[in-house]
Amino acid sequence: MQVLEADKPFEIQEIELSEWSPRPVKNNFFEFVLVKKGTGTQCIDYNDYQYTAGSMFLLPPLKCHKFDIESTSQFVFIRFTDSFFKNIRKSSIDRNEWFKEAAYILSNYNQLPGDVIKNDTDKNHLKSLISMILQESRNYDKASVSLIKSLMTSILEILIRNIKKGPIFEIANNHPDERITKMLIYINEYIDQPHYLKVENLAETFSMSPTYVSEFFKKQVKISLREYIIKAKLRLVEIRLLNSDYTLTEIADDLGFTDVSHLSKTFKRYVGISIRDFKNKGEYILLKRGTNCD
Repeated sequence: MQVLEADKPFEIQEIELSEWSPRPVKNNFFEFVLVKKGTGTQCIDYNDYQYTAGSMFLLPPLKCHKFDIESTSQFVFIRFTDSFFKNIRKSSIDRNEWFKEAAYILSNYNQLPGDVIKNDTDKNHLKSLISMILQESRNYDKASVSLIKSLMTSILEILIRNIKKGPIFEIANNHPDERITKMLIYINEYIDQPHYLKVENLAETFSMSPTYVSEFFKKQVKISLREYIIKAKLRLVEIRLLNSDYTLTEIADDLGFTDVSHLSKTFKRYVGISIRDFKNKGEYILLKRGTNCD
């Protein structure tokens, strides 16, 4: 078994198990899992999926998960710790854009069990990247950090493009009216560009009358359009506060708040605590609501 300490930008664990025991780990972002051998069942919130050698999963930070092991299984766990996303603009690799996309996925991904990678080419890419990471971690020193972060960045990029090809919004996946799925995707794609989210623009984009857009949205999603947009923004605020070095001014500007005061007041109203108390607590609140792990 190989473990890197959690105070480093990443934690990597290669372990063989015949029985699953809950792991006392804290993870604010995705944890990637490769099954190198064995069979069994992956379970997320009482949804099951059979796994075999070569299966690749994402373990979400907010939902209950476990593996029911049938035959002795070898797993590789790769966890992105908070510090991996700090100082992203000071890195030789520009992570700004994919961090925003990863945050978008985390705030909306339906987080059901099952193989996250469907493409054989991408699976082979990931196996190669993981092999390199494990080799570097076994000979770990300061020179390894930069290379491993670059390799993990590549893993995230592959994950992001595969997730975005599949169904994202759990709230709409089982709904017969596909317009709401398209509207949710559109709103979250343009969540940092308020002019695209005006009722008039949504009406034109989805061929509805301006008076019907809000009515249609609330009927389908059971929440008003305005409140949905605010909460979608605040989920991203939570992710940035816990996983990046964005300043409050940058967060407010990027997500269309008037200023830091507007951001702080809105956050306190919907999340229930101040931004300072939220950061001190170090756990999602708005993003966590609605999960089965409360």
